[in-house]
Amino acid sequence: MGGDRTVSTTIRDRNHKTRNVAVTFRPQLHATPGSVSGRAYPEIVSFTVGFDLDMTLIDPREGMIEVFAVLAKEFRIPLDGVGFVSRLGPPLSHELARYDLDEKTIAAVIARYRAIYPAIAIPRTVPMPGAVAALNSVTARGGRAVVVTAKFGPTAQAHLDLMGVTVEAVIGDLWSTGKAVALQEYGAEVYVGDHLGDITGARAADALAVAVATGPISAADLAAAGADVVLGDLTEFPQWLDSYLLATVH
Repeated sequence: MGGDRTVSTTIRDRNHKTRNVAVTFRPQLHATPGSVSGRAYPEIVSFTVGFDLDMTLIDPREGMIEVFAVLAKEFRIPLDGVGFVSRLGPPLSHELARYDLDEKTIAAVIARYRAIYPAIAIPRTVPMPGAVAALNSVTARGGRAVVVTAKFGPTAQAHLDLMGVTVEAVIGDLWSTGKAVALQEYGAEVYVGDHLGDITGARAADALAVAVATGPISAADLAAAGADVVLGDLTEFPQWLDSYLLATVH
C-alpha cells in the first residue's frame, strides 16, 4: 500500500526475553476515534512510561557548575563543578563522598545546595532535544508519564513547571535499583534514562530499559550494560513509542 512505512522495534515477551520485530505503519486519510495522527490505536490505551530527569529530559549543567562554585567558596571546599556535571546521574551525596567530608558537612552542603539551586540553576537549565515532545507523545497516545529521579523531588517538579509540562507524578531521591520501587508502584513498563543506573533501575522493576545517549555514557556502553533500546536522543522517542505500542498488547 502506498505510504506504508516499516520500522524495527524491540519488545520483551512474557519470559522476559527481548526480540526485534518489524512493524508496518499504514497511514489513514483521516484520524478516527482512538487514533493519533491517522494511525489506529485501541480506544483505551493504558500504559505508563517512566523518565529520568537530568540529561534525559533536561540539561542543568551550566547552573550546577555555578552552584558548585558558590558552595566551594562558602564551605572552602575545592568542589569540581565541571567534573560533577561530567558524571551526572548518582545522588549528590555520592559526589560529595569524593572529598572525604564528614557526614555533618555533607548534610550541610546538601541542604545549602538545595536552598540555592532553584534561583541559580533552574533559570539556566534547558530541555533536552525532543523532551517536551517525548512526554507529550505518551499522553497523546493514552498513557501516563512519571518522572523518577535522584534529584530532590521539589526541585525536579520546579524544573518541569518551567518546561511547561505536566506528568502523572514526580518521585525524587531515588537512584539505581531504588527507582524500581516507584516504577513498580506506578506500573511503568518502560523506563527512559541516560545512565547505567537507569538501566539497573528499569531491570529491577521488570521494565523495558530505553536508553538515550545524551548523558555521560556512550551509546555503545549503554547497549553493553543491557539497555533493551538505545536512542540517539528523545527526538527519536515518539516514533519508537508508536512501534512499541503497535507491537505489544495494551
